[in-house]
Amino acid sequence: MDLDSLDTPENCVADFCLIPIGTPTASVSQEVADVQRLMKQSKLSYSMHSAGTTVEGPWDAVMRLIGQAHVMLHKKGVLRIQTDIRVGSRVDKKQSFSDKVTAVNELLATDEKDEGGK
Repeated sequence: MDLDSLDTPENCVADFCLIPIGTPTASVSQEVADVQRLMKQSKLSYSMHSAGTTVEGPWDAVMRLIGQAHVMLHKKGVLRIQTDIRVGSRVDKKQSFSDKVTAVNELLATDEKDEGGK
């Protein structure tokens, strides 16, 4: 297989947790806020949650944005960063991260209706 001719997936959903190491205090809320500002500037769809951020869009743009978050924080004095990334792609249909949540919520709503009728 020729790696130069192999493309990356068109779109993806990535969930990542960027962990600054060696900050002056145990709090990393400032670094999280900086990353969220970068997410907003990117124009990609994203959602912050208690353990990281979910971002979706073209594969190359998503991976570049995560890399840019690293560079931005390094430039702000963070010497070391570890990032956990879970990324998914699918080619059979287009599905956003909010579509996935909606699908589960609809199933849960059905459960609640069934329980109310007992």
